[in-house]
Formats: sequence, structure tokens, C-alpha cells
Amino acid sequence: MSLRTRLTAAEILIAPGIYDGLTAALATDAGFEALYLSGAAVAYTRLGRPDIGLSTASEMADTMALIADRTDLPVIMDADTGFGNALNARRTMVSYERAGAAALQVEDQTYPKRCGHLSDKSLITAAEMTGKIAAMADARRHDTLIIARTDAIAVEGFNAAMDRASAYVEAGADVLFIEAPRDRDELGRIPETFQGQVPLLANMVEGGATPISSAQDLQAMGFDIVIFPGGIVRALARTANDYYRSLKDAGSNTPFKERMYDFDGLNEAIGTSDMLATGKRYDGNT
Repeated sequence: MSLRTRLTAAEILIAPGIYDGLTAALATDAGFEALYLSGAAVAYTRLGRPDIGLSTASEMADTMALIADRTDLPVIMDADTGFGNALNARRTMVSYERAGAAALQVEDQTYPKRCGHLSDKSLITAAEMTGKIAAMADARRHDTLIIARTDAIAVEGFNAAMDRASAYVEAGADVLFIEAPRDRDELGRIPETFQGQVPLLANMVEGGATPISSAQDLQAMGFDIVIFPGGIVRALARTANDYYRSLKDAGSNTPFKERMYDFDGLNEAIGTSDMLATGKRYDGNT
């Protein structure tokens, strides 16, 4: 089933954040129907840096290609600002499609951008953003969705964000993402305005500007997709911090063993035995 078709279903689509082949495989095995490749998560893990526009388009495309080797699920891919003007956004569409993305999320911040839940963001004009959307639509070769994100709430206010969102829908956005509503009233006003026009995406960031809501609550409001982009990194970073401190203090992994896979457990999780069995089919000895 294509991502576009899935978004016609009544049930909200939950897309957990991933950042590499391992997290993609584990999320796939957990039973999700789609995944979200977070630019922030790639910056956090590959670079060990904050989400302030440091990740490059090529780093993201390389990551997507490795993920596509590991899962058949549709992946929503963070394209930041398209990495420049409309021509850059066009090239980003081509390279991300080639890498295997099912949808590209593009935002109206200036380049380089910063995390949608950080302060002091700045925006391009709505006209420039609609040009990027049109350029990406013209460049795509497959049924790749364009998710238009506006960060205007924190910069120009809620009403301005809604005006920008209307313009982006008119420009051809397939999905609408109004970033960082500050309370449940603002969150609820988004589907009140746009439900039925285009699928709507909500972003749940632990500790961010938007109050955390469950997928069920968001579905009842009228949202079609919910992403949890950085949750896996926050979980793994906390666990890794505890692990390294434990190893440093104890000099072995014994105190931590109940919180980690052993050798066989990890091989089971990543499908080692199945892959080795597949390899035997080609080794000339069967």
C-alpha cells in the first residue's frame, strides 16, 4: 500500500523517528506502518550535534539509502528547507526519491534552519516557499508526497501560520504540518480549519512547545499522521549515558546486563540466523 493510499484510512498513522538501519529494523519489527527519518536525529547521532542545520543533504540521502536496504516500509524524510532555494529543493527531491523516500517534509525557515522547538527562528517569504513546493512537485518522478511545514507560529503568530498553511495547500502540498502549536486550543484549531482539505500531521516532541497528546486524541481532533521524531534518540542517549557510567564505575557490564541484549539476543533482533540461512542458498554446497 502506498503512503498516499494509507492516508485515506480513518485510523491515524503513527510514524516513529528512526536514524539508521538498526532503528528502522526494530521499528519495522514492532509493527509500525511507516517511519520518519528525522534530520534532528541524524544530527544528534551521526554528528553528536544539535539540530541547527549542520546535517547535509548528502548525509541524509546516504542514511536513507541504507534504511531502504533494511525495511520496505514507507519513510517520511525530513528535507529541512530543501537545503537552499527552489533549485536546491528540486535537487533534494530527486536525490531523496532516488534514495527511497516516500515523502519529503520541507519547511519555510531560512537556511540554515534550526529545530522547530528552539527559539529565534526566521522565515523565508510565503511566496518563496510556494515556489519551493512547486519546484519539488515538478521534479518528482514517483508518487512522492510533499509535506509542507510552516514554523510561523513562533515567528509571526498563529493566524499568520494558518495563512501560510493555506497558501502552501494551494501551491500543491500533499500534507500539511503546522509546527509547534503552543496549547491544545491552537492544536485543535488546525484540523478545525483544514480537515478534509489535505492530510494533517502533528509532531510530538518530549519537552517541546506543543503539549504531548496520544495518537488516539490527535485522531479524534482530526489529524491523520503523528510523528515522534526524536524519542528514540532521547531514549537511547539516556540509556547509553547510564551504560557508560555503569561500565566506568564497575569495570564490567555485569551490573547492566538486565538492561541490554546479550550476544545471542542482539543477533536474534537483527535477524542474523535468517541472513546466514539465506546465504547458504548461494554458496554452492546445497
